[in-house]
Amino acid sequence: MIKEVNYTAYADKAIEILSKGAFLTTTAAGQVNTMTIAWGSIGFIWAKPVFMVMVRPSRHTYKLIEESGEFTVSIPLKDMKEALALCGSKSGRDLDKLAAAGLTTLPGQKIATPGIAGCGLHFECKILYKQAMTQENLDPAITAAKYATGDFHTLYYGEIVSAYVEE
Repeated sequence: MIKEVNYTAYADKAIEILSKGAFLTTTAAGQVNTMTIAWGSIGFIWAKPVFMVMVRPSRHTYKLIEESGEFTVSIPLKDMKEALALCGSKSGRDLDKLAAAGLTTLPGQKIATPGIAGCGLHFECKILYKQAMTQENLDPAITAAKYATGDFHTLYYGEIVSAYVEE
């Protein structure tokens, strides 16, 4: 059973778990793809609840999120390390990661993009703003540590249009 919740009710828990891995899912042209993320933030910007995620242009998810304009972040409230590892190390260009990881989806509540079933906590988001990162605007130490190849992320600020838990 799905229970809609206020996005703030689980924000602290979501951020705590995010650093260990969560699923970023998007869909376009009939393809659903998910990837593992460990960076992001939940906040309140432009008088709206927002989940900010980062995707590198080299990732298959980048093409899909650009086409769809929306995404779901599914936060695993239970151990899903194996699925997170697979979805963080393989590309949706090469295989159906959902099938390979044994994952199923939940229909989106307010958007077309589904969530990952069994995670427990989900945020559905519509992109309000996106910004490609640039080296000149980033601390040189971060550039050296995280972007040695120059594959900078694009930041996606998604309005949280639905937050829900699986009961």
